[in-house]
Amino acid sequence: MRSTMKIAVPVLTAAFALSACGTTGGGTTAAPAASGGGSAACDLKIGMFGALTGPNANLGIYIQNGVNLALDDYNAKHPTCKVGLENYDSQGDPTQAPGLAKKAIDDKKVVGIVGPAFSGESKAADPLFNEAGLVTITPSATNPALADNGWKTFFRVLGNDATQGPAAAKYIKDTLKSTKPFVMDDASEYGKGLADIVRKDLGSAVVGNDTIQQKQTDFSASVTKVKASGADTLFFGGYSPEAAPLIKQLRDAGWKGTFVVADGVKDQSYIDNAKAAAEGTIITCPCVPADVAPDFQKAYKAKYNSDPNTYSGEGYDAATILLDGIAAGKDRATMVDFVKSYDKKGVTKQLKFDAKGESADIKVYAYKVEGGNIVSVGEIK
Repeated sequence: MRSTMKIAVPVLTAAFALSACGTTGGGTTAAPAASGGGSAACDLKIGMFGALTGPNANLGIYIQNGVNLALDDYNAKHPTCKVGLENYDSQGDPTQAPGLAKKAIDDKKVVGIVGPAFSGESKAADPLFNEAGLVTITPSATNPALADNGWKTFFRVLGNDATQGPAAAKYIKDTLKSTKPFVMDDASEYGKGLADIVRKDLGSAVVGNDTIQQKQTDFSASVTKVKASGADTLFFGGYSPEAAPLIKQLRDAGWKGTFVVADGVKDQSYIDNAKAAAEGTIITCPCVPADVAPDFQKAYKAKYNSDPNTYSGEGYDAATILLDGIAAGKDRATMVDFVKSYDKKGVTKQLKFDAKGESADIKVYAYKVEGGNIVSVGEIK
């Protein structure tokens, strides 16, 4: 799991606005909040909503690291009127989301949320945020249907699975030259939604389908289905806790095909748990490689002694939008319109939203596990 070490990091030049604060583990930073034009209160906070403990904690921590960097820079520039951070650790569990959403809503000092991080918890929490008028900017929840609910407070700083799914299918067909793809999902809001899009785009080429369950550990029945189908590629829509034992059991059974997964598996824990079986895995993600934003990469490495990971940059960008709103004197009631009209270059892309809250600048990248590392192999056009 990614640790969140506290290492001093220099404030960068104004050309690169890093911004995030002091809590790294799930507590609260009670520092007074920001004021840009002098009209904002100095006791405001932003929230980070996602898994910080549990099997999917790494993805939440990667995002939180980006949020912390955003707060560091903002508070360095506003030392007498700082913004605090409130963490809402969902463990990636949709059943916990409504209670956490209510907690955030009841804290009137919280003027915006980075998250929710996962699609299932977003579906459960976002109706409450919308009713309360509390802005949410997710850096990682990719189910397309989230933007179709008419929520006025929903924004997403990355492409959804209606983009990632076709990109994954295109990579399977055009780059891997697969003629016998098999598609599997984990029955989650995210995993099934993404896999269904891939199924549709691959069409009649699909030689088999299967569904597993989250927290499942024995995949012998699925292994039998994949091998019997003659599949040369397996696309799995789901998360790393299931992807690792799945590919390990497939390799142990002698399956030689290419394993293709998406952003829910772009996590060091996948490699740690799958070990040699992870080699050659293709990962798609609407998240930028670390070297796309070299200044952010440098600052992140100085603070955490590693390169930015999955959705760290997107977490930074989401937090920066909220912090810019606070600097402009916005509160909870006026933050929605501020975010809706936001148009500024971030570390991952041009940060701008369409009428549904979707990112107006969308890219999908392919990554590959090589030598125990996840390395970029370029944008999927």
